[in-house]
Amino acid sequence: MISIVKSKSFGLAAAMTLICSVAGIFIAKLPYVNLIGALVIALLLGISLQVLPVGVREEAAPGIGFISNKFLRLGIILLGFRLNLTKLADAGIKTILVAMLGVSGTIVLTYWLSKKFGAEDELAVLSACGCGICGAAAVMGVSPQIESRDEERKRENEVLAVAVVCVMGTVFTLLEIVIKPMLGLTDSQFGIVAGGSLHEIAHAIAAGSAFGEASLDSALIMKLSRVLLLAPVALIIGYWYQRRLVKESVQDHTQAPKKLPIPWFLGGFILTSILGTFLPFPPVVLDGLVQAAYVFLGMAMAALGISVNFSVIFKRGGTVFGAAAISSTCLMIFMIIMSKLFF
Repeated sequence: MISIVKSKSFGLAAAMTLICSVAGIFIAKLPYVNLIGALVIALLLGISLQVLPVGVREEAAPGIGFISNKFLRLGIILLGFRLNLTKLADAGIKTILVAMLGVSGTIVLTYWLSKKFGAEDELAVLSACGCGICGAAAVMGVSPQIESRDEERKRENEVLAVAVVCVMGTVFTLLEIVIKPMLGLTDSQFGIVAGGSLHEIAHAIAAGSAFGEASLDSALIMKLSRVLLLAPVALIIGYWYQRRLVKESVQDHTQAPKKLPIPWFLGGFILTSILGTFLPFPPVVLDGLVQAAYVFLGMAMAALGISVNFSVIFKRGGTVFGAAAISSTCLMIFMIIMSKLFF
């Protein structure tokens, strides 16, 4: 009887989130809407499902929890097929080095400013990683590495961090397109700026494609160089965060020290990157795997939207939006300088 109930809950949750995810993918292909991105659209559609009767949402709740957790990891693993390591190697070590500097500097600056402005620690970390690496996917990839005693609060922080990178990324996409003629950059250099400073992959594609193939190619290479850093950043943050919790638990004797987390699903992300790069997959197969990644990630984002208490988010948004605006400006200036000096 229990298994039947669980199966029914999962089936209902899967249907709800799959509709949001697929709809997000199609809606994101529309002009101008593509600046938002499929994952954020799926999140917003999930939030809209909160108008459903309480009984329906309660029945789907166990399945929603499973999808937001397991499907997230599966989506990130499949997303690795998008990362062509050969293209990154061909772009040269300078691309990776600039990405490392930009990502690390943005994460540190966003986190420090968020804390200065009064944001709680978990929210500051998630927003910093979203701004520094690859938007919503980075927020959701790093979040499992942060242990929380309040899961509802954690979901609120995830949604707020995703909202931050969505708004900031969209604003800076439009800003960079507008100011490009004033910067004296070649199309390829502008692609470096877009890929190195904009938050979502969708933002980098939208800005890069506005100035031709050379700009788009450079934007994708630079952006994927940042995506490559998701795994090591998540591991470092998990280690740092858990070390703090272990030290606190030992000091107050409330619980035994816990093992440091190992993000096995990010190991899967690296493995699929290697497989996609060096095995002779037909392009149509790779495209299908990447599309499947976005379906699963969209379902996880929709599940997050269904379960979050959105009204609380508006009360705590100012602390990280201000920090993200400052750090995003600094990142854009840094990438403009780097593109002129090294590209």
